[in-house]
Amino acid sequence: MNEKLKNIELLLLDVDGVMTDGKIIWDAQGVETKFFNVKDGHGIKLVQRAGIQIGIITGRISPVVNLRAKELGIEILYQGALNKLDSYSEIKQRTSLEDYQIAYMGDDVIDLPVMRRVGFSAAPADALPELIKVADYITKSNGGCGAVRELCDMLLKGKGLWDELVVKRYEL
Repeated sequence: MNEKLKNIELLLLDVDGVMTDGKIIWDAQGVETKFFNVKDGHGIKLVQRAGIQIGIITGRISPVVNLRAKELGIEILYQGALNKLDSYSEIKQRTSLEDYQIAYMGDDVIDLPVMRRVGFSAAPADALPELIKVADYITKSNGGCGAVRELCDMLLKGKGLWDELVVKRYEL
């Protein structure tokens, strides 16, 4: 597994069920709300500090996702991606990266085509069984509850960057 992680230069994430717990809340005015985990956000920032790009591919379109991506400095953002493999191909062309340099975390059947293509695939603990079967790694955490952070930490450790970015900085 660490051999695959050493090559990763881009981590792509689904949103609902991965970056969130999959719940969507609508208020009386029709404003959508999602809950994002702050630890996941910090994990994303650590990965970015290591020089690894982060991107989002999601099937839904949500202004809240735009805000979260902007807050985290995520410039690769594909919303309304009902065929995620098309978005993935565009991202590969845009970044000039190969499959083996890209990791992806998804939780539902729409994510399967990308998960089968990337160099490293992950799924949250509560992903559909079909994804659990194909994922290189299953997190201990559910989506929206630290699964992204778990993958980010694993990625940094697999690339040998954990000590430099975390242990020394925070004196662990």
